Amino acid sequence: MKKTNILEIKNLSVSLDGKKLLDDINMTVSHGARHLLSGHNGSGKSTLVGTIAGNSEYTVDAGQIIFDGRDITHENITTRALMGIFLGAQNVPEIPGLTVLSFLKHSMVAHQHFNTGRDLSMGEFLTKLESVREKLDIPKEWLNRGINVGFSGGERKRLMLLRLIMTEPKLAILDEPDSGADAATQNQIVEAMREMPNTTFLFISHQKNFTDLVHPTNITTLSHGKVMIK
Repeated sequence: MKKTNILEIKNLSVSLDGKKLLDDINMTVSHGARHLLSGHNGSGKSTLVGTIAGNSEYTVDAGQIIFDGRDITHENITTRALMGIFLGAQNVPEIPGLTVLSFLKHSMVAHQHFNTGRDLSMGEFLTKLESVREKLDIPKEWLNRGINVGFSGGERKRLMLLRLIMTEPKLAILDEPDSGADAATQNQIVEAMREMPNTTFLFISHQKNFTDLVHPTNITTLSHGKVMIK
């Protein structure tokens, strides 16, 4: 029987270099939700999603993170990604020497082997890549460029979307996916969120126009590192 919630945060407290950033956070995200994490700048939103994804900079002082029925509080970021947690971060570094194509291939191969135990054929990979690339109207030449090298903010969002659709995670965490994206790219993101029934979305946004398009199914608001109780 499928569990109601894909993510449960229980009494989570988090610090960075001894400074408490999150205090006794309790939150659930149900399967198939488009769950908005709202709050003013500095309220702890990026800290929370970074902690869920496994950012080792943060220290979990108390509490649990339960993902898909499994306690992942102390799992590393790689294991969480392979289990199906995707993080579309605000600022992704440039990686010269690693092409978009190579990165996508290695990521897909790792996910396939982790989830099924079998290898992904090059034919399977290229067929899916071409389909998604055309859908997002991404030029072929982008695939041979270094990760984010020379890409604008909006182009980086489209590459994030390419990676998201290719990997089809169980939980996609999107930290301000609308930031730096033009209207067309924002619409592509919204369309993907609606057309990926097997992916649950937890997203951060400060733009009302974007959140209205997404039409969140749930909203959790943070303030000063705590959940605001309605």
